[in-house]
Amino acid sequence: MTEEPHIRAAIQRLRRGEIEGLAVLVAAYQIKALRAAYLVTQDKHAAEDIVQAAFVRVYERIAQYDSSRPFAPWFMRVVVNDALAACKRQNRQIPLDDEPDTNTNTLAAWLLDGGDSPDLAAEAGELREAVRLALDSLTPDQRAAIVLRYYLGLSESEMADQLGAPPGTVKWRLHAARQRLRTLLHPFKPKPAWED
Repeated sequence: MTEEPHIRAAIQRLRRGEIEGLAVLVAAYQIKALRAAYLVTQDKHAAEDIVQAAFVRVYERIAQYDSSRPFAPWFMRVVVNDALAACKRQNRQIPLDDEPDTNTNTLAAWLLDGGDSPDLAAEAGELREAVRLALDSLTPDQRAAIVLRYYLGLSESEMADQLGAPPGTVKWRLHAARQRLRTLLHPFKPKPAWED
């Protein structure tokens, strides 16, 4: 995978000590990083802090980055690992009965459009809430596995490398997370056309 020229140029600027290169990386990766951190932590403020700290670390430690490898996976690994560490430090699970974030900048607002009609908007809202609750019910490790596999598109072997976990552990986390999500989201499974 070849990095876009403006990303490579920004990295070179950072290596020369020019902080302006960081602005290019922030513009390119901030939203995706925030979404990934939020999906793991389920906490908007924690996600913002994690991403901000990750960009600061990129600036401080850009010399450690291997420029022969793509930047995005390296940076997203930092974000997801930091999000997992934050969850473990707080040792918390978000209960299913928490009030949903009413802020319009929530992950659900970022991921889904409201639809064209009131009926579609209502259905999309129900589905967003069901997905949020289902993700909340997963452990942080399971959420990280889902984020890495389905949001960032990593293979299981790449996930094992990113998480520093054996491939069998990664497969188990994915399997357990998918089973839990399948159970919780079963009522939203589309019915075959002949059942209408």
